[in-house]
Amino acid sequence: MKTIAMIAAAAAVITFGAARAAPLPEVNPDDAGFSKQGLARLDSFFAREIAAKRVPGAVVAIARDGKLVHYKAYGMLDPDKGTPMPVDAIFALASMTKPMAAVAGLTLMEKGQLPLQAKLSDYYPGFADMKVGVTGADGSLKLEPQALPIFIHDLYRHTSGLMYGGRPDSSSPVARLYPDGVAPAIEGDTQAFIDRMTKLPLAHQPSTEFEYGFSIDVLGAVVEKVSEQKLGDYLAANVWQPLGMKDATFHPTDAQRPRLARPFANDPLTGKPQAIKLLDTATQFDCGGACSFATVGDYIRFGQMLLNGGELDGQRILSPKTVHHMTTNHLGPEIKNNVANIEPHRAGFGFGLAVAVRTSEGLSSVPGNPGEFTWNGAFGTQFFCDPSERLVVVVGTAAPGELRKYYREQVQDIVYGAMTK
Repeated sequence: MKTIAMIAAAAAVITFGAARAAPLPEVNPDDAGFSKQGLARLDSFFAREIAAKRVPGAVVAIARDGKLVHYKAYGMLDPDKGTPMPVDAIFALASMTKPMAAVAGLTLMEKGQLPLQAKLSDYYPGFADMKVGVTGADGSLKLEPQALPIFIHDLYRHTSGLMYGGRPDSSSPVARLYPDGVAPAIEGDTQAFIDRMTKLPLAHQPSTEFEYGFSIDVLGAVVEKVSEQKLGDYLAANVWQPLGMKDATFHPTDAQRPRLARPFANDPLTGKPQAIKLLDTATQFDCGGACSFATVGDYIRFGQMLLNGGELDGQRILSPKTVHHMTTNHLGPEIKNNVANIEPHRAGFGFGLAVAVRTSEGLSSVPGNPGEFTWNGAFGTQFFCDPSERLVVVVGTAAPGELRKYYREQVQDIVYGAMTK
């Protein structure tokens, strides 16, 4: 118990020391409809998990009505060195890159440069010739032509037929032909990635099934072609710098590297070696699906911008109508919804433009309201926005194993459990 108390106390000290660097104005939790005792459960929860050596550390930010009610760091930034976790730790965001890449694409849509119904092959012709992989009765893979072209819309909502390789939640034999999520960015440039993708079969006919995969990476490549800039440069000029996301990047500098959050060398659940490869391996292109870095403070400003309808501190990134379109379910009844296969607690969710969207009361194993939009990162990060509650929550951990899914569910339970109105 003494160890847990010491960890909780350390978290409070770290938070107090960074108060002037808060990413949003701060407010007394009681004035924002939160119980201080309820929020203290986050301290106790992470103290227990850290003491049990299940996670090195975490940073949690909660904002309501645009003001921070909770902003704390817990545990270790680097478990091998024993470095304390600062609130401005930089996390490898993995798939939390996707909503930012989508916002980049939507800014081009608003300029009339990238409509949703444009054909992907208009930008990269090789996608027109991709075939659809179909498993025959004898288990062999047969190739069929596309019934419909891949549209830009399909990239945003993961209905392109592109997938990730080696996912345990996919039964498709096509998966064995695909690389994992960050391999193409490490191994080659944007054009090499496009060439690699277009030589593979699609897992499904376009516009028929939600299949999580490289769709947003391809969207990022389209953004590069349309904007004639690298994705990171376009995001910096049009999203990150206007929003004051000071540490958001695809390529951490030497000055940033000491603040990178690092995982345990072995998965606490399995004991097997684990790593976040991007912490020490440079990427050759700015992959819009998995390759960015930022602080929790950076990302809560991004989430608050979306919750505000596209604007923060006088900087408008998107129009309210575009944000509404982004955060509305785009999986119609004709599309097979596999969102809950990726996130087990997301029954009752559809998918918008690069974010999962809660469509109904109940069903999900975590509290929330219809209209909530969210996504997470495979290295241990999480964000969700609940417009009904005017709530934004961002969590950073370096936990690339299956335990990350446990933290996503537990944190959401504790946050809603701390609300008093």
